[in-house]
Amino acid sequence: MSENEVTRVVRQWREVRPETVLLDGFHALKHALRFGADIRAAVSSDRASVLRLAAELAEDLTDRIGELVIEVPAATYRDLVPREHPTQVAALAVRPALQRNLDTLSRLPRSAPVVVLDNPRNLGNVGAVVRLAAGFGATGVVTTGDLDPWHPNVVRAGAGLHYATAVEGLPLDELPPGPLYALDPEGEDIRSMVLPDDALLAFGSERHGISAELRSRATRLLRLPMRPQVSSYNLATSVAMALFHWGGPAADPLSRP
Repeated sequence: MSENEVTRVVRQWREVRPETVLLDGFHALKHALRFGADIRAAVSSDRASVLRLAAELAEDLTDRIGELVIEVPAATYRDLVPREHPTQVAALAVRPALQRNLDTLSRLPRSAPVVVLDNPRNLGNVGAVVRLAAGFGATGVVTTGDLDPWHPNVVRAGAGLHYATAVEGLPLDELPPGPLYALDPEGEDIRSMVLPDDALLAFGSERHGISAELRSRATRLLRLPMRPQVSSYNLATSVAMALFHWGGPAADPLSRP
């Protein structure tokens, strides 16, 4: 790449705007591209290695990644990212419009549930839930509280799959429509329930569980099967168990076209 090309992309990178999302690592870039992200800039300290990864893991995107990724000096790459990813590539993408996500989350009838995380605290757990929701084909993930579900560490843990589902932070009184099923140790056994496609599946934090306000709004309280004297599951594990119980086409590989 020419010096002018490197200078241009570095200047563009540093003129970051609030609606811009950092995609950290090859898998984040790969998934974002597959699900239609608007990539504004992509840099690597080892472009040849990134292209080899594309040929091995994302043959469908090799040409597109080749067009996007600009090689920059290693010192420049380290200066542009919070921490170096082992795959030595990062990109800037545009965050999906709020209204588009709200329209997706609110549209009825839905063909898959919305996952609600009630005041989550761990960025990595939220990213893992986004990844699960995308894999199961959930309509989206909504968080309440002050954690930004598009925080760079959440996007990193979600491997770019924020672009495969609708992800937003909303107040409790602005949750999407639909029956609210909240996971709680005092609820009915989830195995006795058929979860509707338009359900909101709500999960509290491992430490505090669901809030009193969310509990008061719940259509039903459900519990996951758990051996006595075991205190809790990891948040992402709980979401995976509930989505697996719901089912849906993404849960059964044999049902995919």
